[in-house]
Amino acid sequence: MQHVEFFHKKHFTDNYHRTAPAAALQHFIDFFWETDFDALWDILPNGFSDVLFPNVGYTYLINLANPFVMQVGETKFEMKSDGFLPRHKAIECYHRPGNRLFGVKFRIAPVLFEKKVNFAEYRHYIFPLSYLIESRIVQGVKTAGSFCDRVTLLNHYFTRMIKQHAGSLPSVDIVREILHCCEQDLHFNVPVKKLAEQYGISTRTLQRYFESATSLSTKGALQILRIRKAADQLANRPGEFDFTDYGYYDYSHFYKHLRRFFNRETLESLQLPAALLKDAKRTTAGNNLPLPALLA
Repeated sequence: MQHVEFFHKKHFTDNYHRTAPAAALQHFIDFFWETDFDALWDILPNGFSDVLFPNVGYTYLINLANPFVMQVGETKFEMKSDGFLPRHKAIECYHRPGNRLFGVKFRIAPVLFEKKVNFAEYRHYIFPLSYLIESRIVQGVKTAGSFCDRVTLLNHYFTRMIKQHAGSLPSVDIVREILHCCEQDLHFNVPVKKLAEQYGISTRTLQRYFESATSLSTKGALQILRIRKAADQLANRPGEFDFTDYGYYDYSHFYKHLRRFFNRETLESLQLPAALLKDAKRTTAGNNLPLPALLA
């Protein structure tokens, strides 16, 4: 059994605890999460997998129970401990009975304030978590009595870190502000040169800031945010979908981007292009927009 982000929303809602971070952390952390699969093992005794599509940022992954397998792109990793999970590629986690995972989904990790880290160097593997967070904190997460206790511990830990170093790293503030403003206003096509000029820096400097903080180029990060928001609306609210809301100049432009986003061998059995085409025809029919030949 395979559960796919956007398309099996009930699974991800019902079987994962998820909560937003403290207010001071909202531009750094998307959410804290923890699996809760106890009700599934009688139904799926042989396990199942969960697929997530590319995203901006990365996840601190803390193993609360048994080993599991995580696939990043086309590479599988046997996870026996805790790891730093890059999110610029699609991932698939293969869950086995007894699994329990806790994670922190970052946009930008506050560890940048305390350590000289270039996340562009962390793109291709799942690295041990020990370098990026104190072992006492990880142990505290593992021994905490509940999900809420784990979240409280990490809210305090990261909030203290940010307050202590506020304003000390302008490059992080610039990346954080651009990600927030562009996503909030759906301005994903702003030229990188224009963004750099707003902060009085060169495009090369801005690219270096983004790569160090997110592992992605400026354009790469904004395009992932863009297609994720568009795909989520198309999958869950197709009647409201309008590709022009996201700055696509025609449907062919949008659909080509969508196909690259969903380009996963593990999804072939779902026939996602056909499913999306059905909704897309209904959505665009009133605009008399020609569907591109690639949809045939």
